[in-house]
Amino acid sequence: MPAHEQLDRWDDESAVATLPGRRLSELTEQAVRCTTDCCGASSMVSESLVSEVGAERPRAVTHPDLAGLVAVQLRSGDGPIPDALERGEPVDSADLLHDERWPQYRAAALDSGVRASVTLPFRRSGLTVTLSLYSFRPGTLENASHGPVHALGEFAASCLVRDRSYRAALTELDHLGTALRSRPVVDQACGIVMHVLGCDADAAFGVLRRISQGTNRKLADVASGVVSRRGRGLERDLAALMN
Repeated sequence: MPAHEQLDRWDDESAVATLPGRRLSELTEQAVRCTTDCCGASSMVSESLVSEVGAERPRAVTHPDLAGLVAVQLRSGDGPIPDALERGEPVDSADLLHDERWPQYRAAALDSGVRASVTLPFRRSGLTVTLSLYSFRPGTLENASHGPVHALGEFAASCLVRDRSYRAALTELDHLGTALRSRPVVDQACGIVMHVLGCDADAAFGVLRRISQGTNRKLADVASGVVSRRGRGLERDLAALMN
């Protein structure tokens, strides 16, 4: 399938394919298909806004053996992926048999039969997608970073940023919906507190908020409790919170 058709299909599916793992799986599969002599691919998302120490980074591989090549780089902090993340540019090895860099990665790659690899980073809005291609034959991936794979990686990074914004918007809408649903009971509770304490609306809301923070309960739950009791027995507790 031509690269432009792959991009169109990704865009058509963007409403349902918003999880990073699915995006990365699509990227690795399509990258292998459009790269000559490529025996497999791996991809990973790193976010600079999140601490990477011990953080789980979404990733995908086209073959289980490649998961080990990614893991050894993340454990040792040494290899094409860490180098590409640090430098922000492609990192390749034409022949790992004669490459003295990254000893742990090199040993794992050769043990899997991999002789050549290239890792391409794609940065967008605090997010970096790394795409690694592997080959059983040396000197076969030298031009990979300039072909269709580059367009696929650029588009995948843009989609992942858009997906992140979409999920954040859904979360915000969910929180807003919860707040709107709880607003009537909070207003009722404020009215009860105003009656019991003889205070204004701002002071009443402040009392409810202090109860929420002091008891580690949601504001809506505190308000529901006040409403269900109609203020009975709350005079002493509420008055103490005003001091």
